Amino acid sequence: MKGFILAAAVILVASCAKEAEPAGNLVISGNVKGLRDGKLFIRKMQDTALVAVDTIVISGDSSFKTGMDIDSPEMFYLELDRGVTASMDDRLPFFAEPGKMTIETTLAHFFADAKITGSKNHALYEEYTKVKNRFTEQELALTEQELKAAIAKKQTDLPSLDAKAEAILKKKYLHAINFALNNRDREVAPYIALTEISDTSLKYLDTINESLSPKVKASKYGKLLGKFIEARKAAAQP
Repeated sequence: MKGFILAAAVILVASCAKEAEPAGNLVISGNVKGLRDGKLFIRKMQDTALVAVDTIVISGDSSFKTGMDIDSPEMFYLELDRGVTASMDDRLPFFAEPGKMTIETTLAHFFADAKITGSKNHALYEEYTKVKNRFTEQELALTEQELKAAIAKKQTDLPSLDAKAEAILKKKYLHAINFALNNRDREVAPYIALTEISDTSLKYLDTINESLSPKVKASKYGKLLGKFIEARKAAAQP
């Protein structure tokens, strides 16, 4: 009887240890359906390069769980090591924030099938991207028309197409500016300002920066936006 109790205790302790949460204020649980053996890397931008901050080994079980400490919400990338197989479908951006996040996707369509939950910043980033992609599709369609006009030597069509392209670009920039202003209490706002419209008028960047909540201003991207604006102003001085 004592042996049975001891064995049960050992199993219980082992089970608890297995189910213990990973260390860190950010815990990421995930599943890459179809992946049995391989590696996943979590990367982030450091200076001008993507660097690995975590390596996840998949062996037999396509699910994973990992944890880390982050100072403030930040864009990370879940990267699938496809070995020697060349593929554009191997990197998945996710806007992480402290708490519990879930990333579920498939080996066959790593990017397209991804479902990411647990981060308000990421949900907002996805909303922004959906609209941005529509503008990108319009730009690509216009580029195709411009190429066809050039091949057909229809030079009279080009000014009209150029005007349409400029109008789409303005709409895309206004969308980014309005998005940042409407989400001033989220860290995704300065991130969009830095990555999407850094070359826009300083007037708009200043407006976005001044609208940020104190918490967002003190975040990684909030500080970077402030420094970027100061650098642009300094460069503009005679």
